[in-house]
Amino acid sequence: MPADIKSLTREEITALLVQQGYPAYRGGQVAQWLDKGCTSFDEMTDLPPKLREELNRQFIIPSVSILQKLQSSLDETTKYLFGLYDGETVESVLMSYHHGWSQCLSTQVGCRMGCSFCATGMGGLSRNLLPAEMMSQIETAQKDRSIRVSSVVLMGMGEPLDNYDNVLRFLHMLSEPSGVHIGMRHISLSTCGLVDGIYRLMEEKLQLTLSVSLHAPNNDIRSTLMPINRRWPIEELLKACREYIKATGRRISFEYAMIDGVNDSDACAEELAARLRGMLCHVNLIPANSVSGASHRRSSQARLQQFSKILGNHGLTVTVRRTLGADINASCGQLKRKHREEE
Repeated sequence: MPADIKSLTREEITALLVQQGYPAYRGGQVAQWLDKGCTSFDEMTDLPPKLREELNRQFIIPSVSILQKLQSSLDETTKYLFGLYDGETVESVLMSYHHGWSQCLSTQVGCRMGCSFCATGMGGLSRNLLPAEMMSQIETAQKDRSIRVSSVVLMGMGEPLDNYDNVLRFLHMLSEPSGVHIGMRHISLSTCGLVDGIYRLMEEKLQLTLSVSLHAPNNDIRSTLMPINRRWPIEELLKACREYIKATGRRISFEYAMIDGVNDSDACAEELAARLRGMLCHVNLIPANSVSGASHRRSSQARLQQFSKILGNHGLTVTVRRTLGADINASCGQLKRKHREEE
C-alpha cells in the first residue's frame, strides 16, 4: 500500500525527494500544497509531471469527506459523519464556545475498550486512524463552516492511547506553524485508563490536558462499566495519574458520567472525594447520554447538583458539562450506528 505523505514533516518529505534525485526545494513545494489542504498530487501544478507521477505511485493523501452533517437548532454545534478512503466512517463534533471553536476528534474507527455506556464500543475496533485522517477532520470542518478551530479534544471515537504512535505524531503536526497551528495547551486527550499509555505520555512532558474517564469511585462499579479496569484497577490508575501530575506539572481532568442508580449516590461522591484528596485535578460531571441498546439512564438534575456539592465541600474543583447539540445526539458513535443500519 502507498505511504501516507500527509503524516510526514516537511523535513521528511524533503529528505525523501532529495534521496530520489530531486532538489530540496521540491519538498517545500509539496509541503506547502499539503498545508493548504490539497488532496491530489495532480493539483500541485508547480511540480513537474514526472514528479507528480512518482508521488501518485508512492503515496496517498488521506482525507475525509462529509457523508452526513447535522446542525443543532439549539446552538451552533455541528456533528459530522466523515467517510474515509477505505469506506470506513468516523464522527466528529464542532462546538462553539465564548473562547472560540472547539472540535472533538476521533482517533480510531470504532473502539475495543467496550465501555458499557458508549455507543462506539458496541461495534468493536476496525482500525486505527492515520495522523493525516485526524488532521483532515479539522481541515474539512474549518472549510465547511468557514471558521478556525482553536482547540481540540481527542474524545471522539476510539481510545487515543490505543493508537499511541499515530496520535503522538498528529499532536506534533497540530502545533506546526505552517499548518492549523494549535498549541498543546489548547489540546485535551482523553483516555479510559490505559496505564502504560499514561506513563509513555508522561515521558513526553507535553503541556496538553490529560482527561481520564473515571466514571466510578471503586473497582466494583468501574469494572462493570469499563472492562479496562480489570486489567488496571483504580488504585494503579490513580497512582499513574499522580506521577503524571508530578512529572508534567499539569492538572488532570477526571470525567465522570452520572448514571442513574449506578454511580451517582452520596456514598459514591464521598468515596470519590476520598480517592482524589490532595490531587491537582478537576472533576467534570457529565449527564450520561442515552445509548440505543444500553440500559443506562442519566442522573436527575437534583442528583447532579447534590453530587457536585459533596465533592465541592471536600475541596475539589467540580463542573457539570454543558450539554451541546442535544437535539442531534452529539455524543460520538450514534450517527455511525444509524448510518450502518440504514445501509
